[in-house]
Amino acid sequence: MSAVYALYPDGESAQRAVNGLRAAGFSTGAITVISGEPLEDHEFFDVNKSTWMWYIASAGGFIGLASAAWLTRMTEVAWPLRTGNMPIVAWWPNMIVMFELTMLGGIVAAVVTMFVTAGLPRRRPALYDPEIMDGKILVGVDNPPDAAVVERALTVPGATIKRT
Repeated sequence: MSAVYALYPDGESAQRAVNGLRAAGFSTGAITVISGEPLEDHEFFDVNKSTWMWYIASAGGFIGLASAAWLTRMTEVAWPLRTGNMPIVAWWPNMIVMFELTMLGGIVAAVVTMFVTAGLPRRRPALYDPEIMDGKILVGVDNPPDAAVVERALTVPGATIKRT
């Protein structure tokens, strides 16, 4: 992996570096910004903020609910137990199974979405530096076409530029 990145002491200098990279022609998706704490006051914090996780988890929950309704109803119809004047398909007891499978579907869908969007099963290491946990902010580019252009864009007072 070849990457060029710089560590910044505060959010303002990191924002200047992100603006410099954008001015140098790098797209927002090519720029990596990592910090140990949320920086909501800065513009780079809102990049890639929207996610499909809510929709996917809801779809997983709906699939779980539909599966549970089908499973409980088909089980009761396939092996009917006639007890007095009670219905064969009893929805009140089935709601326990329906709730559990709805939650299972939503949770499994959310966890799978989190793993896929976070890129956790990756073959190569992510762009990272241990100084991030000491309060530094990392701004960099993975596999840049021209490392000199990235270094010039990342040059801001107080920056520590590194290559991997």
